[in-house]
Amino acid sequence: MIKKMKFSAMAVLSTAMLASLLAGCGGNTNKEKAEGDNEPAASEDSMYSAPFENGKYTTPVTITTVFPIASSLKFKNGENIENNVHTKWAKDTMGIDIKYLWTVSDQNNAYETKLRLMLTSGEKMPDIISFRGSPSLISDLIDSGQFTDAGELFDKYASDIYKQAMAEEPSVWNPYMRDGKRMGIPILENAYNNDPVMYIREDWLKKLNLKAPSTLAELETVLDAFTNQDPDGNGKKDTTGLSVGFKNNLNTWMSEAGWVFGMFGAMPNQWNKTADNQLAYGSVQPEMKQGLATMQKWMKEGYISSESGLYDEAKATEAFTAGKSGIIVGPYWMTGWPLPDLQKNVPDAEFKAYPLPAGPDGKVGRHGTKIASGAVLINKDMEHKDAFFVYQNYLFDNWANPDSTTFVNGFAKGYDYDIAPDGTILKEQDSDKIPGGWVDAIRYTLTYDGAIIPNLMMNTLAKLAEGAEPSNQYEKNLSERIPEQIKAAKIIIDQKDSVMPEMFTGTPTETQLSRGDMLEKLEKEILNKIIYDKAPVDEFDTFVEKWTTTGGDKVTKEVNEWYQSIQK
Repeated sequence: MIKKMKFSAMAVLSTAMLASLLAGCGGNTNKEKAEGDNEPAASEDSMYSAPFENGKYTTPVTITTVFPIASSLKFKNGENIENNVHTKWAKDTMGIDIKYLWTVSDQNNAYETKLRLMLTSGEKMPDIISFRGSPSLISDLIDSGQFTDAGELFDKYASDIYKQAMAEEPSVWNPYMRDGKRMGIPILENAYNNDPVMYIREDWLKKLNLKAPSTLAELETVLDAFTNQDPDGNGKKDTTGLSVGFKNNLNTWMSEAGWVFGMFGAMPNQWNKTADNQLAYGSVQPEMKQGLATMQKWMKEGYISSESGLYDEAKATEAFTAGKSGIIVGPYWMTGWPLPDLQKNVPDAEFKAYPLPAGPDGKVGRHGTKIASGAVLINKDMEHKDAFFVYQNYLFDNWANPDSTTFVNGFAKGYDYDIAPDGTILKEQDSDKIPGGWVDAIRYTLTYDGAIIPNLMMNTLAKLAEGAEPSNQYEKNLSERIPEQIKAAKIIIDQKDSVMPEMFTGTPTETQLSRGDMLEKLEKEILNKIIYDKAPVDEFDTFVEKWTTTGGDKVTKEVNEWYQSIQK
């Protein structure tokens, strides 16, 4: 808040004199500045807590924070997270001095652990904390009482573009609501970013004279041929139809099987909305039985690996990239990683993206992508709370905004782009031509990826896939992506009506915390037994009854109480 300058005693003696003084100042923004004070006024509109001119604090203000250093985060030129091109940019551009109270390698949940130690020891919290991860930690931090009503600050300080981005999905605030207050600012992500699409070995389809499947029946024809008709031509029965791994979950982020259940109207491992506006846990809904029967059949027929229950997402993908399976399902960005490994292993291989097939009743179902991955908490004792918004507004207005020309080629020359002597713009694929290599410096920022307008990127890619010409630099940059990736994005958008979103975004309920691990273990044990044909499909009914009576009913009640509370 602006610190109002005190009028001199002489000024307050006469209303007429005060009116004259203000009239003489006209539109001067320094009209509240005290006589003899050489510092610029903070602001005439009470927006800034310190002198501020031309988009910058004239005397740097400090933001203290903490930071997890992911193993994928790279530095160059002798820099580190405390002192780098980003911290210099923040100070030079906005007069914001970012100070890290501590940083930690983000392995084995070290960041979360260190934050919990701060919390339990009563240690003073930094000005802001950005956290993506356990909802229970964010909840505990909020409930510590050390953080302020971030929503109130957001309403006051956020720029129009920042507000528009947040308004694309108002439910992103739900996990951080306390007594009607928005206690954390959601960290926005790209919508549809992790929604699945189907990739098929196009060369295998051609070789076996098959067409890409659009229904379950057609899919099973292709799976059978890829499994039994020696598509790789080596004379051995060493291929499978589908790469899938469900060591972690059936509905997961890559090599996943959620869409199999989606064909029957089910989506496991998440809370789904029912016809009567209630939330139900997908893994125990009746529609699961048909999906389980299908998975059981595919396991018996050898369409999926007998090791699938032991494979995580990355391990399950290896069969596809090694040229030993013909179909895999995952996000559009798999076209950049890891699918190109297929051509390294099988140079003549070709894959294409296709829509997810429909089930017997014409249903297509897939999981969605959360467009918020965590939150920023603002310390109630932070001296310059406006500074966070000055920082984040700049990124939303210039980094995320497609009409801005501030970051035309990237965040920083010599880091995520460079310019060759002939004027060619060098990007990630030209890393060996950039002195010291390509470094993704935007990931140094306080919310990890700069700023994101959720629905912008995928819809723009879909528009480009339809043949639209890029109309600004943002679209031009996207148009230079891998062609198959742009096509995959369009498929994602074309099938967006099939999304079955995770409806529970609150903090873990009391019974989830006390019995969640036990219920999850029970679920994996029984569902895997059914898929592996170690138990009949009807065993599912027994599982549902046991899940319900050992805590699932209480969890369902608590989840629905939360759901009803956010609709008031």
